[in-house]
Amino acid sequence: MAESVGEIRELKDKLQENANQLKENRNKLHKKSKFLAEERDTLNSTIRQLRNDINEHKTKRDDLNERVKHAKDQRDKLNQKCFELKKDIRNIERDRSTTNGISIGTLRKQLHDLETEQMTKPMSARKEKKVIETISGLHAKIKEQEKRINQDPQLKKVLDEEIIYKQKAEKQHETVEALALRAQQEHENMIKQINKLNNLIQKVNQVQETIVNTKIKADDVHREFIKNVDKIHDLERQLSSFKIKQSKKKKHEEESTVHKEANEIYEKFKRGEKLSTEDLMTLQKAGLL
Repeated sequence: MAESVGEIRELKDKLQENANQLKENRNKLHKKSKFLAEERDTLNSTIRQLRNDINEHKTKRDDLNERVKHAKDQRDKLNQKCFELKKDIRNIERDRSTTNGISIGTLRKQLHDLETEQMTKPMSARKEKKVIETISGLHAKIKEQEKRINQDPQLKKVLDEEIIYKQKAEKQHETVEALALRAQQEHENMIKQINKLNNLIQKVNQVQETIVNTKIKADDVHREFIKNVDKIHDLERQLSSFKIKQSKKKKHEEESTVHKEANEIYEKFKRGEKLSTEDLMTLQKAGLL
C-alpha cells in the first residue's frame, strides 16, 4: 500500500484519468466497427442486387442466343432454297437458251473473250472491224435469247419465287443481326456488372478485415480499461480501510481523553469538590455514574 492517503488518491486519480481515456478510445473503436459494419451491409446489399442483375443479363443473353440460333437455321434454310431456285433458273435458261446448239452462257463467254481481246491486244484496222462486227452480233443474239427466256412462263414463275425467298432470307438475316446485337449488349452489360461485383467483393473483404482488426483492438483496449478499473477499486478499498483505521484510532484517542478527564473529575468528586453539569456529563460518558 502507498505510504499515505494523498499518494493513494493521486495514484487513483491518474488511474481514473487513464481509464476514462481508455473508455473513450474503446467507445470510438466500437463506433468505428458499427459504422464499418453498416458500410459492409450496404455493400453486401448492392452485391446481392448486382448478382440478380447479372443473372437477369445472363438469362436474357442466353435466350437471345437461342433465338439467334433458331433465326440462323431459318435463314440458312431460306438461303438453301434460294440456291436451289438459282440452280433451277440456270437449268431452265440452259434448256431454253440455245441457238444453233449454243447456250446463252456460251454466247456471253464468247462476248467477254472478244471484248477483252479488243481492249488488250494490238490488231489491224481490218481485224478490229471484224471483231467489232462479231461483238455486235453476239450482243444481238444474247438480247434476243434473253427476251425469249424472260417471256417463258415457267422461268418467270421460278424467278418470282426466287425473289420472294431472297427477300425472306434478307429479312431473316436482319433479324439474326438484330438479335445478335441485343445478345452482345446483354453480354457486355453482364461483364460490366461482373467487374463491378468483383470490385465490390474486394472492397467488402477489405472492410471486413478492418472490422475484425478494429474489434481486436477494441477488446485489447477494453481489457486494459478493466485492469485500470480493478486497480482503482483496489485503491478505493485501501482508502476505505485506511479511513476505518483512522476512525477507530480517533475514537480510541477520544475515549482515552474522556476517561482521563473523567478520572480527574472523579478525584475532585471524592475530595468533595463541587461538580459542574459538564463534569457530570463527562462522568456519565465514561461510565463512572
